[in-house]
Amino acid sequence: MAKRKDRSGDSAKKIRALPNAYIAGSGIVAEEVITDTLEKNYMPYAMSVIVSRALPEIDGFKPSHRKLLYTMYKMGLLTGPKTKSANIVGQTMKLNPHGDAAIYETMVRLSRGNEALLHPYVDSKGNFGKAYSKNMAYAASRYTEAKLDVICNELFRDIDKDTVDFVPNYDNETVEPTLLPATFPTVLVNANVGIAVSMASAVCPFNLAEVCETTIGLIKNPEHDIMSTLKGPDFPGGGFIVYDEHELANVYKSGRGSIKIRSRYNYDASSNCIEITQIPPTTTVEAIMDKIIELVKGGKINEVSYIRDETDINGLKIAIDIKKSVDPDKLMKKLFKMTPLEDAYSCNFNILIGGVPKVMGVREILEEWVAFRRECVKRRTYFELSKKKDKLHLLKGLQKILLDIDKAIHIVRETEEESEVVPNLMIGFGIDETQAEYVAEIKLRHLNKEYILNRIADIEQLEKDIAEMEGILKDDKKIKQIIIDELNDVIKKYQQPRKTLFIYTAGEEDEPEEDDTPDFPVTLFLSKSGYFKKITPQSLRMSGEQKLKEGDVISDIVETTNRSDLLFFTDKCQVYKAKTSQFKNTKASEMGLFIPVQLGFDEGENVKSMVVTSDYSGYLIMIFANGKVAKVPLNAYETKTNRKKLANAYSGKSELIKMFLVTDNTDILIRTTNGRAIVFNTGMILPKATRDTIGVQAVTLKAKAEVDNAFIVTEEMAESVKKYTVKSIPAAGSLAKDLADSDQLTFE
Repeated sequence: MAKRKDRSGDSAKKIRALPNAYIAGSGIVAEEVITDTLEKNYMPYAMSVIVSRALPEIDGFKPSHRKLLYTMYKMGLLTGPKTKSANIVGQTMKLNPHGDAAIYETMVRLSRGNEALLHPYVDSKGNFGKAYSKNMAYAASRYTEAKLDVICNELFRDIDKDTVDFVPNYDNETVEPTLLPATFPTVLVNANVGIAVSMASAVCPFNLAEVCETTIGLIKNPEHDIMSTLKGPDFPGGGFIVYDEHELANVYKSGRGSIKIRSRYNYDASSNCIEITQIPPTTTVEAIMDKIIELVKGGKINEVSYIRDETDINGLKIAIDIKKSVDPDKLMKKLFKMTPLEDAYSCNFNILIGGVPKVMGVREILEEWVAFRRECVKRRTYFELSKKKDKLHLLKGLQKILLDIDKAIHIVRETEEESEVVPNLMIGFGIDETQAEYVAEIKLRHLNKEYILNRIADIEQLEKDIAEMEGILKDDKKIKQIIIDELNDVIKKYQQPRKTLFIYTAGEEDEPEEDDTPDFPVTLFLSKSGYFKKITPQSLRMSGEQKLKEGDVISDIVETTNRSDLLFFTDKCQVYKAKTSQFKNTKASEMGLFIPVQLGFDEGENVKSMVVTSDYSGYLIMIFANGKVAKVPLNAYETKTNRKKLANAYSGKSELIKMFLVTDNTDILIRTTNGRAIVFNTGMILPKATRDTIGVQAVTLKAKAEVDNAFIVTEEMAESVKKYTVKSIPAAGSLAKDLADSDQLTFE
């Protein structure tokens, strides 16, 4: 048993030692190059997703859409009454080998009730959810009903006239069309988004009338200015497009780019409420509300008092109650920048052309569609031409019978065998087999002159029609005119006003952003343990002693305003930036906010010092235990991107003892552990732009001695510490026996 275990262990080690190997058969290990495995196993999957699943084709549909709509067409749902969605899903599975849930989701998106498309293809009844809400889920397929919308007449017109190719379905039981012969460019009218392997597609919707007019313009003039007729995308949810002519032209030309969509709102003065009624297609009601709530909780938006979802049977509505005296337009500008109320639609016009994915601009897409539609018209014309020629051929045979009906009856009556009737008619009247078969099948009651004359009266019209169709097939201009007439007919029947309008923001971005943060004086307190308090003067006058944690003391007291910036330096050489306004007002009787938690300090990180500024002017003077002093401009901590955390905020070579913010040169007193002191002027030190500079030596220290404290020399202290003043640094300093009690030098 032990030997067997050892042998199996060795085998397992060998198998694991072959990273590009697989077990083929029983116990046989065969090596294979990993790239070959990927090519054999992954590439077919990738190609299947790209070609047969995720990307739309020139008719504007993915395979899943086409299979569903064609199934509904074959079920008679173009003209018939609605049927249960479950029935449609079941029938579609004959063409679509995926699960019923995936098929039903496809139908939901195509439905009128879901409001995801400008021109829905499915006329729905029941709850089909809403594209603008993730919480408004659609009902199960057994509860809802559907049929094809009237616009689908344009998708299936002449589909039975050989306008498109048909292929067998997955089990060869029936056939399905490879494309739908749509009479207008559906590929640009309804949005299509798909993610394939290594590529994706995002086609934004355009107004149907504008697309058709642009197509007509291009057919008539290949150099037609697209932007003169195709104004811009038109989204089913409405809203405003922030008009950028350069970006729009780039999207039209390259098929790639970004289009900004802004929500539509109105202000109800009676209830002091902003009502959002239209939102971008890239977001949902829930996402917008969650973001606004997050901003309110974070203190970044203080103007909102309440927000609620009032979406009902009449449509979308988000109600935002605002505080008194708040300008709703200014608040909305703020919300547009900070929430999905203004969002960007990333365009990527990646479409399958002949089974090959291709990113195209609007002009190229429409040219491809015109080429596709021209082929459909040609095939339809040829199909009808063949039918008319066949009918003409039969009628010409019938015309010959008119010369002698009695002879035809005599031939049929005198023929002994049924199989000889057709040959005898062929011989008797000089007609071919097809014509003879047609004559032989005429009922006895129709063998009269009136019937035959009525039938052959169509010959002249048929000959005219055939000549006209042959002329169409030979003349490309006539085919183009047919396409133009069909497009005009579509405009007349299905055009609708634009839902998405344009908003011009030229100069809006150049306006300086007003700081609407409430401005009032406050006093800031920071304790040695890291507790922070923001107290208004009124509250401070009425308060008693400061409540502190046992053993804790106040380390910083600063009088400033609510609009100032705060920099919290930590014992790990980092600085965390914050706004005074983001902290709530507190009272002296409260413990305060614990800064490491409020600002998300790293584990074990504590506050070392607090600096308050409104314009980042002045210098930071940093005194280290090794006697060195660094002078760094405060604007070295100012960042354009409003980063909240900066590493290497100061040098970590030696312990930071004290940090001061000075606006002008001032005197600073430094004490050492061996009882010496110096007073030097900060003008002796040149500033360094590098935040973590090690500084210059200010105090010459003896062995084991360190700096233990430092103070800014005030006017009251100046005379008593004058004898410690030095004219140059570094300096050893003088004995400071009379400064033994450091508390005498504090500001408190």
